[in-house]
Amino acid sequence: MTRKQKITLIRIIVSAALLAAAIVVRRFVSMPWWAELLMFLAPYLTVGYDVLKKAFLNVIHGQIFDENFLMCIATIGAFAIKEYPEAAFVMLFYQVGELFQSIAVGRSRKSIAGLMNIRPDHANVLRNGEELVVSPDGVEPGEEIIIRSGERVPLDGVVLEGSTSLNMAALTGESAPRDVNVGENVISGSVNLSGLIRVRTTGVYADSTVSKVLELVERSAERKSRQENFITKFAKWYTPAVVVSAVLLALIPPLLFHGSWTEWLERALIFLVVSCPCALVISVPLSFFCGMGGASKKGVLVKGSNYLDALSKVGAVVFDKTGTLTRGSFEVTAVHTRCMSRAELLDIAAMAESYSNHPIAESIVRAHGGHIDKSRIGEVKELAGLGIEAEIDGRRVLAGNRRLMHERGLTPVCRFGCGETDEGTCVHIAADGEYLGHIIISDEVKASSPRAIAKLRQAGIRTVMLTGDSEYAANEVGKQLGLDEVHSGLLPNDKVELVEKMLETKGRRTLAFVGDGINDAPVLSRADVGIAMGALGSDAAIEAADIVIADDDPEKVFTAFRTAKRTMRIVKENIVFALAVKLIVLVLGAFGIANMWIAVFADVGVAVIAVLNAIRAMKVRS
Repeated sequence: MTRKQKITLIRIIVSAALLAAAIVVRRFVSMPWWAELLMFLAPYLTVGYDVLKKAFLNVIHGQIFDENFLMCIATIGAFAIKEYPEAAFVMLFYQVGELFQSIAVGRSRKSIAGLMNIRPDHANVLRNGEELVVSPDGVEPGEEIIIRSGERVPLDGVVLEGSTSLNMAALTGESAPRDVNVGENVISGSVNLSGLIRVRTTGVYADSTVSKVLELVERSAERKSRQENFITKFAKWYTPAVVVSAVLLALIPPLLFHGSWTEWLERALIFLVVSCPCALVISVPLSFFCGMGGASKKGVLVKGSNYLDALSKVGAVVFDKTGTLTRGSFEVTAVHTRCMSRAELLDIAAMAESYSNHPIAESIVRAHGGHIDKSRIGEVKELAGLGIEAEIDGRRVLAGNRRLMHERGLTPVCRFGCGETDEGTCVHIAADGEYLGHIIISDEVKASSPRAIAKLRQAGIRTVMLTGDSEYAANEVGKQLGLDEVHSGLLPNDKVELVEKMLETKGRRTLAFVGDGINDAPVLSRADVGIAMGALGSDAAIEAADIVIADDDPEKVFTAFRTAKRTMRIVKENIVFALAVKLIVLVLGAFGIANMWIAVFADVGVAVIAVLNAIRAMKVRS
């Protein structure tokens, strides 16, 4: 809990103790009315002074009819008819409900630290033959900058000299590095993994990719709608109606029908006590709190009650691919040979790749699994953007992409759709001018992803996948999972644009987005409900999201949806039950049939029943 919430909890405990002591003293000690009033004012003011203050300030600012005002009128009315314990109990129960709401909907999020990691600190710019270290926003378009191994690309540009591999995971969410050579574009926010490159900038920092990603998060967060609290909306209509009805009940009978002022004033006050929305202000937030608590036990962390409400109405779920539906790590999935066994081809490839720290090379060595005899390996040369050239057992071995094979006069044969657009997932092997075969490397689908998609579709929810990966790899995953739509080759702004279009045509139902990378943060903020994979996801995605899946299990998305549906059903049950009972007792009170004991039941008794019903939301099925 936050410091403020802890203080509120202490006030509740102290007030409850004072109230219990006052009730005991009142039962066994006779005292004048003013002494009883002071005795019960102690717990009342201890727990409710801030409610009185809010109501007073709201009245000054013209916001009269809200739940704070009604709580004040109802409890002061209880004091006026000398129902002191009732007044203190109502305020105490109200504050308990407010504490639950505060804990459940707490907005104390950390800053998006993960996004700050993609913001470049400096740029090495060449001016008048000298290398200067300046701020990225101080570099003009057309200037030349130097980017060394391990440094982050500060601005968008074109490579003038050198070649390297870029880690673009922060921008595309894909773990496969991208090889760049002279004449090719580099994107700000990516990390230079190997060689030094000289780049000519194509724009200012404000227009760079990394700057746009940061701006998208801020702008999307501002545009994202937040549901207004139900109690506040309800009180706008309920509170003035009740207050006006109570005033009319106290004035009309004595003025027009010669009724007793004392009798009708007492009825009006009972009317106000009955009308106190205690059952609602406690059970409604408690229902959400229990729903979120039950979901948290299953590894689903919900940041606020309004997100459960929005999730219960979801009509489409949009998934990121890598790290969300797939594992996010490369694995060898197939070995195709021409003239040797698969083990022999994998052995040659593993020796050639053993000196490289490229993720694809590491996956081949990992798949080999055995001991690599380094004595069999001679000279090894890494060919930027192409692959590896190594001497193994006296033979000249090539391991790389299709372009490397073509440059050496070889014709690669690639099965299962591994073509030009997928050369990063297909490593071709050749030795002494002879093509030997190829190894297919891909990102494996998570075991629970098919079940997650099947359950969502069975519930009538449309499933869509957005990814920065190639069309072939994306379509393969889409077919395997049975997704309704697949969109590939996307950057963060492309994902936002697609989600924007879906939001325009969603109708009354909401749209949820599930992602895990920094590049997903803008979309997570823009969607009606943003769901982040928390265990492996970036800090930025977790902070931008409304719901976090702690164990990265996509099947928990359906668990969250089912929890939201059940919680909203319980909330509606409590609302209907509380209002129905109160309406009946209000009518009985107006006709003098209901006394204060019935009023207490309509307030506290109904609240207890509603709370017990709310606790049912704690039970969440996987």
